[in-house]
Amino acid sequence: MTEIIVIRHAQASFGAANYDVLSPLGHRQSEALGLALRAQGVTGADAWIMGAQRRHRETLEGVAKGMGVAADPQVHEGLNEFDFRALLDARYRHTLPPENMHTDRKSHFRTLRETVLAWQRGEVVDPPETWEAFEARVQAALDHARAQAKRGGRVIIVSSGGAISQMIRAALDAPAAQQIELQLQMRNCAVTRFIATSRRLFLHSYNETPHITAETTAEMLTYS
Repeated sequence: MTEIIVIRHAQASFGAANYDVLSPLGHRQSEALGLALRAQGVTGADAWIMGAQRRHRETLEGVAKGMGVAADPQVHEGLNEFDFRALLDARYRHTLPPENMHTDRKSHFRTLRETVLAWQRGEVVDPPETWEAFEARVQAALDHARAQAKRGGRVIIVSSGGAISQMIRAALDAPAAQQIELQLQMRNCAVTRFIATSRRLFLHSYNETPHITAETTAEMLTYS
């Protein structure tokens, strides 16, 4: 069996000109997660794999620093987040979008949920990528990760909430609509674990935050 540890990136920069940069808190979250994983006995991996986005790299660097290890990560673009901004813009290309859709958290995530469901049904005209293409590239990344581990070994992945939620949804053979429900519940720097055999993939845990304690919840627990 192989353990696959999948980490959602730490807090990025919602509402800023460049979302794809960790906030100062995000850097603290990622290093704290590395410390917590080391305390759990996670001291390395057969392979480190990340998406191609800056927030993935910065999170992986912080986690590795906290663990006290050197990581030489592979990059797999299948682990990238879907382009949620372009997807929202595509849905409202010819109609007035909700006010502050890209800057107000409540408006953004309510609209994102509705838009992803429409995307899955094929109702968004000319999206940045089709739902089927997104499913396929996430599956390709997960298949690649499974192939990297030695028998009885471990792979550590850093990705984004949408891609990770799709991995979970596929492993459970759940309806497509469950992907966005899982995504909207996922915390920054959350850990999802899979156990892989030669034939099957099992969800072992979801949305773990071992780096957060009762004393640090108010600061460290974030979703966006």
